Amino acid sequence: MYVRDAKNREEVWLLDSIEAMGLDDTAFRSRDYVVVVDETSGEKAGFGRIRIHKPDDAPEICELTSIGVVERWRGQGVGAHVVERLIDKASDDDFEEVYALVGVPDYLAQFGFEPIETDELPPKLHDRLEAKREEIEPDAIPMVLSVSSFRMPDRLRERFKDAGPQDVEPSDEDDAEEMAEEFGIDPDEATYKYDTGRH
Repeated sequence: MYVRDAKNREEVWLLDSIEAMGLDDTAFRSRDYVVVVDETSGEKAGFGRIRIHKPDDAPEICELTSIGVVERWRGQGVGAHVVERLIDKASDDDFEEVYALVGVPDYLAQFGFEPIETDELPPKLHDRLEAKREEIEPDAIPMVLSVSSFRMPDRLRERFKDAGPQDVEPSDEDDAEEMAEEFGIDPDEATYKYDTGRH
């Protein structure tokens, strides 16, 4: 398995996958994405995007968004390696912080992202958060990562080394547990008491 920049010819696959997973395709550009590929079969296992916002009167803002893992590749660290590659790209572009607007904050928290108050967001992302809540993810909260603080959990790095497609259809209960684990959530301990900016 390896992660690389998306190619123009993968635009249709990306758009179809984004739609199937109910992810954000706002201002879609395939060149903003990275793709995880199985080197043996050539099968694409996951993807994600860095979106750069360019306010007129403020520094550029880097947002991590639209991370998706194909169902039969879930639970194997694919999403984690997408996040890692995107953070590397942000670092290469000299961003010190990366923002994310997500409904499953525990997943990004394992990499060092921290929830922040809505009023701490740059204005451009404040507007985007409101739109995302209205259109795609009503429970989205803002998070931020200091790029230098990024960490990859060892368990996810190890899983990725041996990743392979899962041909057995899990039951709904098994699938829910696997998704919770993929997103770094302990169902018995998880809480979602983050500020959503709603009063």
